[in-house]
Amino acid sequence: MPAKTVPVDQTLSVDHPVDLRRCQVLGLTGTVFLALGGETAGALPVRDHLAPAPARAALGLVAVYFGVVLLTAAWMLLGRLVRGPRPPSQRSLLLVLTVWAAPLLLAPPLFSRDVYSYLAQGAMVDAHMDVYTQGPARLGGPLAHEVAPVWQHTAAPYGPAFLALASALSGLTHGRLPAGLLGMRLLALLGVALMAAALPRLARHSGADPAAALWLGALNPLVLLHLVAGAHNDALMLGLLGLGLVAACGRWPVLGAVLVTSAALVKAPAALGLVAVVALLVRSGRRPSHAIALTTAAAAATTVTATAVAGTGYGWVHALTTPVSPHNWALTSLLGRATRAALEHLGSGLAPLAVPAWHLLGLAATAAAVSLIWLRLRPHPVYALGLSLLAVAVLGPAIRPWYVLWGLFLIAAAGPSAPVRHRVAALAGVLALAVLPSGGPADPGLLVLAVCGVLLGLAVLWQAHQSARTPAPGRTA
Repeated sequence: MPAKTVPVDQTLSVDHPVDLRRCQVLGLTGTVFLALGGETAGALPVRDHLAPAPARAALGLVAVYFGVVLLTAAWMLLGRLVRGPRPPSQRSLLLVLTVWAAPLLLAPPLFSRDVYSYLAQGAMVDAHMDVYTQGPARLGGPLAHEVAPVWQHTAAPYGPAFLALASALSGLTHGRLPAGLLGMRLLALLGVALMAAALPRLARHSGADPAAALWLGALNPLVLLHLVAGAHNDALMLGLLGLGLVAACGRWPVLGAVLVTSAALVKAPAALGLVAVVALLVRSGRRPSHAIALTTAAAAATTVTATAVAGTGYGWVHALTTPVSPHNWALTSLLGRATRAALEHLGSGLAPLAVPAWHLLGLAATAAAVSLIWLRLRPHPVYALGLSLLAVAVLGPAIRPWYVLWGLFLIAAAGPSAPVRHRVAALAGVLALAVLPSGGPADPGLLVLAVCGVLLGLAVLWQAHQSARTPAPGRTA
């Protein structure tokens, strides 16, 4: 009788047992180290905390990167389970996400000080100041002092929907920093919950695997590090965008347009989602002119209502040109600074125009890329939107690691093939290590400590791997 063949995935599962519980515990250990390390190395409030001792700060930085490595490894191993013969259920994956996120709920902000800007801008709106012409320095006081110096005199680039929420939070917390930070993190967690709710539905509509979509789009380390730990408002933008696309894919196209517009009134890039709403309406049998008119009317009504409720006026339209950080490492900014340095060396008077010129070229390249994407992928609007938002993030004048989530979130739900998912997963793994937990600039000493944390994490994982392969006494391999 011929021997029974065992599938490759199943053989690997026998040789290297990786179950859901181990992934859950490994990822939880990672986020615990992130939270503990953040107590001395995170984006700490300057007015409530004395500067930690150098030794404690160094240890915290090593702990944060040690945690990042463990979390990323847990996510990769979980992805192997999701692709295996017996993938975990969606409910199990959501439980893993909850467990991993729990230690970060009360941790200090990590990897960015943007949350302090949100709080200061909310307080300004609550005090009836114009956040679209004045920066947090106009507010003054301890809360404004928490904002990074580069943004002290910068107008808010966010829409009225987000500023209305920030203002309401300011009124509820009376400017108290711990309560405000917790409130912003809860808003971010709400956004992540909406993302997790939308992903399986969008995946089924696009013919993709819902479990794989959850793994790549919601359990991604970038989501936990930047949307949860960093409390970025991108979480709320993506949650509303995903929910709006779900509605547009179903029987509620007007609700879909309202939700997508609300996402754009948190952060402007989500406005591209209205193109997907129109495409979904056309695909469902509506005439293009009717689809455009319906979507435009819903978007206009939502914009007028949200702006009136927020009381901020329409200054947010002009604030979309808010300058980016002069040291931003976007591709066009890097090329612009290199060109400016070369022109200055040559003594050319054109040097000051180098960075703006490269930014304009980047915007033109973005427009061309988005147009080409929609021409080629019009029958797949969710996937086309994901690629478009990724192009906006990569070719735009500013980029941060969490901007990549704009496109990755929808590519996770509608990516047509495994290679596409593998590429964006690899990108996410690399970017997880790209920012210091304090949100500040790097120097050689900090980079050495970060590398030490990474190497320590890799060493622990290697030792655990070797121990798992070594048979216990009395057992054969």
